[in-house]
Amino acid sequence: MAVMATEAPQRASDEARPTPSPQRRTRRRRRPIQWAGYIFLLPWFLGMLFTIVPFGASLYLGFTDYDLLTPPSWVGLENFIELFRDPRVGQSLIVTFTYTLVSVPLSLIAALGVALALNRGLRGLPLYRAVYYLPSLLGGSVAIVMLWRQIFGTRGIVNTFLGWFGIDGPAWVSDPSTALSVLIILNVWTFGAPMVIFLASLRQVPTMYYEAAAVDGATRWRQFRSITLPLISPIIFFNLVLATIGTLQTFTQGYVLSNGSGGPAGSALFYNLNLYIEGFSRFNMGYASAMAWLLLVIIAAFTAVNFIAQKYWVYYEN
Repeated sequence: MAVMATEAPQRASDEARPTPSPQRRTRRRRRPIQWAGYIFLLPWFLGMLFTIVPFGASLYLGFTDYDLLTPPSWVGLENFIELFRDPRVGQSLIVTFTYTLVSVPLSLIAALGVALALNRGLRGLPLYRAVYYLPSLLGGSVAIVMLWRQIFGTRGIVNTFLGWFGIDGPAWVSDPSTALSVLIILNVWTFGAPMVIFLASLRQVPTMYYEAAAVDGATRWRQFRSITLPLISPIIFFNLVLATIGTLQTFTQGYVLSNGSGGPAGSALFYNLNLYIEGFSRFNMGYASAMAWLLLVIIAAFTAVNFIAQKYWVYYEN
């Protein structure tokens, strides 16, 4: 009875309260536009314009015959069909794939090895970290590639050192069998960026795992294989994806080392360098645009394979 007595005045007051008109409801629901958020997003929107427009133009030019001087003419799938007939495309893909499949694992192994050495608590760790990271900042520059060309020249430091032991070193840069090896060594030398990431991940591995394994008699190799590698496998996967995408887009090293020609017998003819030659030396911009889209598909395929395979070897705590 008490509940009914309290509900009756409540219901009466609700019925007596005037119902708001639809206009007043819409006024209540309207909220002021957060212009500050859109202003902060404005640089991103402008950047998207500078990306989407060339992106669409490249796709259109891939279906045309365009020489940069006359208006493009529509040729349909002719450029993409020619990609599978052009021997230079196949050669440049072989060079790029060889460079990627050899240099990426070696650079990651070198980066992880140095990170493990620095993780032991050396004195002056920031100095060592900066010294090992410096090549990553300079490795892709024109000056370093030119210096690398002098080091591996016929009378460079490497051949001079080999001459002390009576070894007649080859012409590393001009020899088709060794030109690509010089670039692989250069890429492995620039392992600083993944090394810093590996070092940060090693610092996050709990020491109690190693202590428990040591009590059970596990050797250092067993600890590395059963504890370290699984716990840092997501970081290995991250570095692997970034390094693969970066090496598939290699251009500067091959261009400078071979003076823009692709090296002796095309031994340093990277895919991006071949694309540049077709577009800006032979003025086949439509064909070069089709090559760019093929490169996009190749990078997407490599990335997809890495993501599919990572579920078999990458360990996630959850």
